Amino acid sequence: MGQQKSSNVVWHESIIKRTDREKLNGHKGAILWFTGLSGSGKSTLAHAVEEQLYGQGVHTYVLDGDNVRHGLCSDLGFTDEDRQENIRRIGEMAKLFADAGIIVLTAFISPFIKDRERARSVAHEGDFFEIYCDCSLEQCEERDVKGLYKKARAGEIPEFTGISSPYEAPVNPEVRVNTEALSVEESVIQVLDTLREKGVID
Repeated sequence: MGQQKSSNVVWHESIIKRTDREKLNGHKGAILWFTGLSGSGKSTLAHAVEEQLYGQGVHTYVLDGDNVRHGLCSDLGFTDEDRQENIRRIGEMAKLFADAGIIVLTAFISPFIKDRERARSVAHEGDFFEIYCDCSLEQCEERDVKGLYKKARAGEIPEFTGISSPYEAPVNPEVRVNTEALSVEESVIQVLDTLREKGVID
């Protein structure tokens, strides 16, 4: 999947460069890749970070796992192969957002290290921030916001990450947020501090 199928497709360079867009926006483009188990707080944190950035006049967009599967990836299931293709598509789309000078926040379980590294590899150097929402399986199950763990334990959801399908935690993420111990507000501060340190925002 993801292979170029035609030799007649040629990349067309834009007249307006990324640096022009970033100058217009007043900040750099970036990819904030939130990863973690279901219920670890990825979407909650991504939207909370976006709210703070928006309040500072930063151009943002959140790509949420469930939402994307209603459109761009509605043809994909949850086999390992489909999950890989799901993340490949998101990685390519996130790169376009960053090139447009936008800070794109992606909230996906993205359970496999190699798939997250592939998403990083297509991004420009320094664009990709892996943000690990570190929360124990026990806590995620206790929250069970969507009732998915209960269904997975009952065998109603096959290949469910953390139960019948593995989750490979990041080895060296740009940000590791202990969403089990920290409040949403504290977690947001941790992410924003990293973006300032790296010069993405002022």
